[in-house]
Amino acid sequence: MARRGKKKGRPVSGWVVLDKPVGMGSTEAVSKIKWLFQAEKAGHAGTLDPLASGMLPIALGEATKTVPYVQDGAKVYRFTVAWGEERSTDDLEGPVTNSSDRRPAEAEVRALLPKYTGVIMQTPPQFSAIKIAGERAYDLAREGETVDIPAREIEIGRLDIVEHGADKTVFEIECGKGTYVRSLARDMGRDLGCFGHIAELRRVEVEPFTPEDFVTVAELEAARFGDKAEPNPDEAEAPIDFSAIDALLVETAAALDCLPQVAVSDDAATKIRLGNPVIIRGRDAPVEAEEACATARGKLVAIGAIEQGMFKPKRVFVG
Repeated sequence: MARRGKKKGRPVSGWVVLDKPVGMGSTEAVSKIKWLFQAEKAGHAGTLDPLASGMLPIALGEATKTVPYVQDGAKVYRFTVAWGEERSTDDLEGPVTNSSDRRPAEAEVRALLPKYTGVIMQTPPQFSAIKIAGERAYDLAREGETVDIPAREIEIGRLDIVEHGADKTVFEIECGKGTYVRSLARDMGRDLGCFGHIAELRRVEVEPFTPEDFVTVAELEAARFGDKAEPNPDEAEAPIDFSAIDALLVETAAALDCLPQVAVSDDAATKIRLGNPVIIRGRDAPVEAEEACATARGKLVAIGAIEQGMFKPKRVFVG
């Protein structure tokens, strides 16, 4: 019977709230962060296109178990729609497919906003990760196929005009999971009879994280290597001090701010990590909750349910 190989990397856990630069893909960003931290495991909570910049939350180690909660969180984008051209990718990357000399007045754009606020139906772009008959839509689109992508329900909390010019409008949007800002530019351009595409896109927030949590690749590299741009091969065998870069991590538990929090003792934490239910004590402790998280000394212990005053673990975290 083959023996399992030892996991490569450190068992470091937490969130890197990366300010992703334009030109870097989400998968590339995850690989870079995993390498900088020498982490065993890493993943992101929502793809950000290479042409977009801004918040890409990356989970390391045990934090990967909390990715779905961040994916479901509200997102805020600042984006620029260039009027007069529709493109195959609905952004700057693709060729022009339709054009118009018409340009909308600010009052026309503003009058359109209520149509795109609240719960609406939206058709994702042809170049998207939506699966059609088992294949990604963008793979089919690159092969020249035009596919029928069904519209789906999304929720837009607010859509505001930040700035309006002769050829473009800057917006800010707060939206839920599954919203395609590129589709929004496409649809508004068609409604206004002038066509449109995304010229610039920046993700400002992903709930529960805020811009105060942002960290750049340059800051992470400086924390990891100090004044050196890259590791010195002669020092490869020397122990590496990760304390400076680890200090830039956001606690794993931060991703679960949406859940009721229950503080437990060290003894209770040990029982929970073994899969055992424990009685929840304290005047403010909830009696019932479909989902809650237990913490001990500020560290995440488990996600579970609270039934009749007992916390029943469903997913435990290594201390």
